[in-house]
Amino acid sequence: MTDTLTRPLEIKAPPPPEAGGPVRRWGLLRALQVVALIAADLAMLHAAYRVAYLIRYRVVIRPGVEIPPPEVYFDTVLVVAACVLGVFAFFRHYIPRRGLSRIDLLYSIFLAVSAAFVIALAAITLLFREFGLPRLVFVCWWACTIVLIWLARVILDSGLRFGRAHGVDTANVLIVGAGESGEIILEKIRHAPELGYRVVGFVEDVHLDLLPTSAPVLGTLSDVSRLIRAYNVSELIIAAPRLEQRDVLELVANCARERVNVKLFPDIVQIMSSEVTTSDLTGLPMVQVRDVALRGWNLTLKRTMDLIVSAIALVLLSPFLMAVAVAVKLWGGPGPVFYTQERVGLDGRPFLLIKFRSMREDAEDTTGPVWASPDDRRRTRLGTMMRRWSLDELPQLVNVLVGEMSLVGPRPERPHFVEQFSREIPRYGERHNERAGMTGWAQVNGLRGQTSITERTKYDLFYVENWSLAFDVKILLKTIGAVFRDKNAY
Repeated sequence: MTDTLTRPLEIKAPPPPEAGGPVRRWGLLRALQVVALIAADLAMLHAAYRVAYLIRYRVVIRPGVEIPPPEVYFDTVLVVAACVLGVFAFFRHYIPRRGLSRIDLLYSIFLAVSAAFVIALAAITLLFREFGLPRLVFVCWWACTIVLIWLARVILDSGLRFGRAHGVDTANVLIVGAGESGEIILEKIRHAPELGYRVVGFVEDVHLDLLPTSAPVLGTLSDVSRLIRAYNVSELIIAAPRLEQRDVLELVANCARERVNVKLFPDIVQIMSSEVTTSDLTGLPMVQVRDVALRGWNLTLKRTMDLIVSAIALVLLSPFLMAVAVAVKLWGGPGPVFYTQERVGLDGRPFLLIKFRSMREDAEDTTGPVWASPDDRRRTRLGTMMRRWSLDELPQLVNVLVGEMSLVGPRPERPHFVEQFSREIPRYGERHNERAGMTGWAQVNGLRGQTSITERTKYDLFYVENWSLAFDVKILLKTIGAVFRDKNAY
């Protein structure tokens, strides 16, 4: 099997920028972004207050109640505005970020606005001895503020992404590590021009013997400080799993002196130790590396969500599923409507995964178990369309309903591939500690089709280690967007 992420790199290092100019423009642009964010937040906060006021006094009408003018609560509005700005500044919402998903943005705004309104409620009660604003207005104001500020920031972020994709507000990136991990990061940056990242080159340690001639290696670790100044580097990404700890610490120290952001691309061991906690054994100090979150009540909660969502989805989508089944029967060529395939699920137990048939009935008679490819001739014409929009996966809601799968989890593989990957990839078998999912953290990050199994395993283990109900909801919401933009759906 060929890994599409290991093909040769073909980028040319850009010339060093002129000293002074780009830095000054970058600082001015940052200042304008901060001003725009603050202005948008204040405008949306005021608009949310007006909407809440209209809901209370124009929609919910109570006969005989005198309607006060909106300006009568001006002092309360000022206190809430000050609290919102202060909390947003505390949560670093006025520091422009690249690559933050819209769902993460909504979640962070929800937390910040909620905290600001609670603080404002306490401050108003303390300052004015009473809270004169009607409770319905306050609650509606809180809810509308979350929605409107999020929408305003999505619009601003869309403008920034468009500008970055066309060369405005670019950030030079230096990657430490020219091996497979470095290639993966370069591929991600190539396919996300809206981030505004520009890879100036790679840095390697000659002792690692990883110097591919196809990548622009600008120097060794000792040259990092010089390269940061020469290329006006804004971010340094460490993607060298074999790099020694002292070298990583030295890189971080150098970047701190140069005021450069540092990001670390973790390997499987680092993901495993991301949730380290301390405990004791009858007074003997211990370090607990892994505490599985998905057990006990958490497991019951996840299963309850699977049952409710899958049952509702099957009922609501039943007319559409019937239409797809008829289409497969009429235009999908000879063969059954549904296709069942053995996959490996929870605790390594096999189960039959259900899909709409998208390939010829004799697709693997001569090839045996193989992965689908972008130009796979085994697909039917209707199957090509279904696989592009993942419509063939919808019958797996039945697998979820009966408990063989979950809505979210590591994608199940066929026994042939599980046996192969278990020999080649460390900790691959731990994916089966949880139920397989219709969608997963790896899939919504573009790792499906013929992509790196090692990287998929990292994402799957990260999901297993960091599970939460909110994380599941986030993945489900991101799946909707991934269906439209995923280029590896074939």
